[in-house]
Amino acid sequence: MGSSSYGPQPVIDDDIAARREALVLQHLPQVRLIAKRIHDRLPSYISVEDLVSAGVVGLIAAIDNFDPMLNVQLNTYAERRIRGAIMDSLREMDWAPRETRRKSKLIEAAIHRAQQRLGREPSEEEIAAELEIAPAEYQKWLSEVQSAELERLEYAAGDGTEVELLNFIPDDEEDRPSRILERSALESILALAIDRMPKTERTVLTLYYYEELNLREIAEVMGLHLSRIHQLRVQAVLRLRSHLERVWLSHPRSKSA
Repeated sequence: MGSSSYGPQPVIDDDIAARREALVLQHLPQVRLIAKRIHDRLPSYISVEDLVSAGVVGLIAAIDNFDPMLNVQLNTYAERRIRGAIMDSLREMDWAPRETRRKSKLIEAAIHRAQQRLGREPSEEEIAAELEIAPAEYQKWLSEVQSAELERLEYAAGDGTEVELLNFIPDDEEDRPSRILERSALESILALAIDRMPKTERTVLTLYYYEELNLREIAEVMGLHLSRIHQLRVQAVLRLRSHLERVWLSHPRSKSA
């Protein structure tokens, strides 16, 4: 009598809960910043608050799983989990229309075929010819897929000292020597691909990912229309995806993984 039929209840450590809440509040501006940067590349009907909510889930997971013995700052570790959670939420939304995704894949395949046939990076006109559409129509396609490429290839600034690729190398066990070598090889492949692409596209990527200018600022620097900068960035990213899927997937390390 007086005893609970549900057995002993877990004891909640108020100190741990308080520290956890304090860390969440401390890193909430980081979540909002990452969500805003991703939101800037998405259709306007996507709510930034939905992205923030997903990012908070990633932040909490980062706090709960963070190990100070890994010799990495929580801020750096949390960024990957925040971005990953936001990207997962976007994939669940399936926000990009099927036709848009289809065009993205067609462009990527056309770039790959033209590269093989020409033995070099194809021009915009040559890609359009490979697709058997007019250059003006091809530019319309680029404008349509400017958001669809986001989830497939994305850079993230870590602690401000390097640029890393997400979504091609898993985050699990990322500090193992094999993962470090794998990431180094991937970055070398990317650097070569970027060096070979047309100068205007290379400049857009450099200003966007390394100098962290937004697309409007890049348009002002390069003296081009904002819509054209959108097209150039999309085309550059699709070139990289085509190159990565051809070269990285045939890499000895990826085959043995």
